[in-house]
Amino acid sequence: MVIGTEDARPGRSGPLTGIRIIEVAGLGAGPFCAMMLADMGADVVRVDRPTPPTNAGVLGRNRRSIAVDLKADEGLSLLLELVGRADGLIEAFRPGVAERLGFGPQACHAKNPKLIYGRATGWGQEGPWRMMAGHDINYIALSGVLSMVGRPGEAPVPPLNLVGDFGGGGMMLAFGMVCAMLESRISGAGQVVDGAMVDGSALLATMFFEMMARGMWSENRGTNALDGGAPYYDSYETSDGKWVAVGAVESQFWAAFVELLGIGGPDLPEQMDQATWPALRARIAAAIGQRTRDEWSELAAGTDTCLTPILTPLEVLDHPHNRARASFVMVGDELQPSPAPRFSRTPPADPTPPPRVGADAGAVLADWGFADDEIARYEQRGAFSSLA
Repeated sequence: MVIGTEDARPGRSGPLTGIRIIEVAGLGAGPFCAMMLADMGADVVRVDRPTPPTNAGVLGRNRRSIAVDLKADEGLSLLLELVGRADGLIEAFRPGVAERLGFGPQACHAKNPKLIYGRATGWGQEGPWRMMAGHDINYIALSGVLSMVGRPGEAPVPPLNLVGDFGGGGMMLAFGMVCAMLESRISGAGQVVDGAMVDGSALLATMFFEMMARGMWSENRGTNALDGGAPYYDSYETSDGKWVAVGAVESQFWAAFVELLGIGGPDLPEQMDQATWPALRARIAAAIGQRTRDEWSELAAGTDTCLTPILTPLEVLDHPHNRARASFVMVGDELQPSPAPRFSRTPPADPTPPPRVGADAGAVLADWGFADDEIARYEQRGAFSSLA
């Protein structure tokens, strides 16, 4: 491993400072995994296709770009030279594509036996569906997650592409790569991390599989305690057409919530009696509909009522709690979530804007230990494109 290598980039910090990662540019889970590692200080270099200069996109923040034609012999040679200096590599192609291009795990481990090789796919490297096309909705459908999201009697609702692409895919692969890098410090050996979204999204739903096995969860979506079926765990419209979220599950929080709304009394339906949930929901909805979202937010602030405003992405920056924690940050002229989680001793630096494709070739190669004549030779042979 090259762990501990001095990072030549000015102002970079975080618990992964000194780690070098190659990201063979792709979509979805791959760049999100790379963003997480880069947020934590790793020197992540995007290997982009030679294209007209363009911005790498928000998920490309905190890294540099080199434009390489991986179908050309000199481009592949340059990539493998970078592999020899790296701690990890991320690719998000279908199984077998990297091998055909010449930088599969066998070729990379021949160059660097300690490399952690991260593979982001939907279906994984094995199985009869491994070569099929798909998207987040398909992977979470097969994992059982999609069937649990939605209102009763209605179609399942895709939870954006948070569960498959980002949570079960990119985040799980980043976790796997860090685990493998820690293990490699003991064994001295690299390995392949197979980050399949169908596996990762299933893992995220572990608690619900347990609840279903114990008879505590119904297959009828929208009828359970945490899927919007319970009136004490749902969203309600306010008088101004906006919304608040209610999560008053435990008895003490439910009592505080009932007191805040002023709906208590002997005729209040029992919280946990599913037979009375429709009546209880109607009582809550009528009460919440009497005030605006911000009025409820102010009344609930500092209490244990578990009532919060539902903010849009355009509103989050102005909320006092988000401001106090600097949970969001402006990167250039774009609002972005700040790196997470937080570290007491090795905090990550503020995010930097995504790179222009191919803009950093010379600096990257110099920082990664290439001599001037090597850089010039690779450039003369067309191994990379200077697209600043």
